[in-house]
Amino acid sequence: QVQLVESGGGLVQAGGSLRVSCAASVNLAMAWFRQALGKEREFVAAISRSGVNTYYADSVKGRFTISRDNTGNTVYLQMNSLRPEDTAVYYCAASFGFGLPRHINEYNYWGQGTQVTVSS
Repeated sequence: QVQLVESGGGLVQAGGSLRVSCAASVNLAMAWFRQALGKEREFVAAISRSGVNTYYADSVKGRFTISRDNTGNTVYLQMNSLRPEDTAVYYCAASFGFGLPRHINEYNYWGQGTQVTVSS
């Protein structure tokens, strides 16, 4: 059983920073997705199992950084220069696929989500 547990969400002012974490029971390629109120779930960032390769959505490129710790089982999303439009529930997901999957249907395991709210 693959288990993913997110943490670190909260309330932050626009321009501020926040880091969310995902603790996984296995070492797999992983990604962050987010879903804002009234919107579809969207891809944010992905990282390979080795941690060498990363990919970002254009909306967060240059502001967010995905990384994983030395065990490979905890993945982080460092969010800087936050904007109100970044407000969403952030979900951690894991995939057995090679490379950097970017679509919801390529991920089989999901965390429960953590709320990130950016105030103006």
